[in-house]
Amino acid sequence: MLDVRILGTVPYGEAEALMGRLQQQRIEGEIPDTLLILSHPEVVTVGPRARNDGIQAPPGYATVAVDRGGGLTWHGPGQIVGYPIFKWGEREGEASVAAIINIIEGWLIDALATFGVKGVRDERMQGVWVDGRKVCSIGLSFLRWVSRHGFSVNLSTPPGRVEDVAGCGLAADTTTSLSALGHEISHDSFVEALLPFVRSTLGAR
Repeated sequence: MLDVRILGTVPYGEAEALMGRLQQQRIEGEIPDTLLILSHPEVVTVGPRARNDGIQAPPGYATVAVDRGGGLTWHGPGQIVGYPIFKWGEREGEASVAAIINIIEGWLIDALATFGVKGVRDERMQGVWVDGRKVCSIGLSFLRWVSRHGFSVNLSTPPGRVEDVAGCGLAADTTTSLSALGHEISHDSFVEALLPFVRSTLGAR
């Protein structure tokens, strides 16, 4: 069973608090696997890797420290964010964080393929890449194998904003949007394409 909550634009702090509450409820078995679909006003989240390496967002970007894996991740208009509050490890192929990230990458690659867009994995960084550029980011944290945080897909972000953020050891301009690469995909159509692949992964859980 999957509960999908499409929330619109939510300030990052509110979404983070909601994720925390839902994660605890999922641990206690009070709710089923729950997928939050939303977007944020512009903010750069700063993970432990970036803080440890002294990596900062460029001037003019709001920032917030987070506990998910990775470095800098841009959020803002024109981006879909998905937060899977899922209990993992109950199916074959979910035995490690790397395996779970691989599953999420697969959802995004398969969803992009429905629009004729070839997304791939790249050894430079987890996430999904198109034409050598990173268009989807993934960063998770876990408590008792229930995930928090998740993935972001850059559909039609404001020109130059995501490109100026050097995330997770990548050079600036490595990350971009699908629209900048010539692929126009609407928010609603991408969500509609994505959900069947998420449900297929969950199976009968």
